[in-house]
Amino acid sequence: MNIWLGVAGLGVVFFSAALMLGLSLLRKKTPVFRDIPAFTRLRQAVGLVVEDGSRLHISLGRGALIAPQSASALAGLALLRHLADLTSAGDQPPIATSGDACLTMLSQDTLQAAVESSELASSDPSGGRLTGLTPFSYAAGAIPAIRDENVSANVFMGNFGVEVALLTDAVERGNTFVLAGSDNLTAQAVIYASAQEPLIGEEIYAAGAYINSDPLHNASLSVQDILRWLIIAAILVGALLVLAGVL
Repeated sequence: MNIWLGVAGLGVVFFSAALMLGLSLLRKKTPVFRDIPAFTRLRQAVGLVVEDGSRLHISLGRGALIAPQSASALAGLALLRHLADLTSAGDQPPIATSGDACLTMLSQDTLQAAVESSELASSDPSGGRLTGLTPFSYAAGAIPAIRDENVSANVFMGNFGVEVALLTDAVERGNTFVLAGSDNLTAQAVIYASAQEPLIGEEIYAAGAYINSDPLHNASLSVQDILRWLIIAAILVGALLVLAGVL
C-alpha cells in the first residue's frame, strides 16, 4: 500500500512539473492575479530600503530540504533571490537568517548569485546566517539582526513554530515593516495576530509570481488552481460513489 501511495505521489509531482512547463511555454500573456496588498506594500518597503540606505532582512525559517516543509523553504529562497535583485542598487546587501544548515548554504549561494548578476550589488560574506538549530535558539539568533543592523524591512517566509512570535515582537519594538507567512498552522495564527502584513495559506507560494512575474512562477499558480479543482472533483465523485453504494 505504501509503495502505491509513493508511486501516486511521484506521478502527481511529474504531472505537475510537466503541466507547469507546458503552461510556461504556451502562455503568451501575463495572467491577471487577484490583488494581495501585502506584496504591494513589500515592494514599497523594498524601495524605501534602497532610498534610505538601510537593510532588508529575510528569515527563511527551519524547514529542512529533505522534509515536507521544504516547499515553504524553497518559496522563501525564490523570494530571497528576487528581493536581493531589487535591493542591488542599495548601500547595504540584505541579510538572510535560517535555522537549517542546508538552507543557510543555499541562502549564501542565492545572495552570491544576486551579486554576480548585478554590477551594482555589494557582497557581504556574513549575509547568509545560521542563527540556531532549535526553534528558540534560531529566533534568539535572528533578533539581533532585526534590532542592531539598521534593518528597516523584514520578510519571514518558511517553516516556523510559535517562536515566530519572538521575531514579530522584535519587529514591533523596532517599528519596522514585516511581511510574514508560513506553512505551519500554529505559526499562521501567530503571524495573523502579530504581523503587519500576514500571508494566509498558499499565498506564500505565490510570492515569486507577485514580486517577479516570470513565466514559470505564473504557470505554477495556474497549476495550483488546476490541482485544486481536480482534488475537489475527486472528493465529489468519491462522495457520490459512496452514496450510490459503489464504494
